Amino acid sequence: MPAYLVYICQSIEDREELETYWRDSPATYVGYDCKTLAVYTPFDLLEGEGPVEGVVIAEFASMDEARRWFYSPEYSAVRKHRDRGARYLGLLVDGGRIADPKLRMVKAA
Repeated sequence: MPAYLVYICQSIEDREELETYWRDSPATYVGYDCKTLAVYTPFDLLEGEGPVEGVVIAEFASMDEARRWFYSPEYSAVRKHRDRGARYLGLLVDGGRIADPKLRMVKAA
């Protein structure tokens, strides 16, 4: 079942660090079953509060594949630039189904 990585940039702290991350991160996807769906494309904030500087959405083959990429040595080395460059809210979402109402709002293990 697919999984979706959703990252919301809330503020930019160091543009140079962020640009290093943007330059180096695409190479970390090599060898993983991943497709980027939206990378800092235009968006509308329909509800809630900002700030929102940008949004990234990527589709992985599974939650396990996304975690394998996220915790890989290659991505871990690049991620430090993102951490220094901006504040993000990052989510990994199990996709392809609708959760039973009794199971909704229950944190995944």
